[in-house]
Amino acid sequence: MTFIINGEEQEVAVATLADLLAALDYDGEWLATAVNGELVHREERTGFPLGERDRIEILSPMQGG
Repeated sequence: MTFIINGEEQEVAVATLADLLAALDYDGEWLATAVNGELVHREERTGFPLGERDRIEILSPMQGG
């Protein structure tokens, strides 16, 4: 399927948000995720279905000052 991930179009063969994170090598409990502007909590990712052209934002904390 084609998704818009952090503003970039990508083709990834996955069915759920958890599958997408694994396919893109995102790891860790500190991620924030949103699909089509709606926050998706960590506990919901495994069963959260994705559809063609969904807009997905994946944010991870950054260190700095």
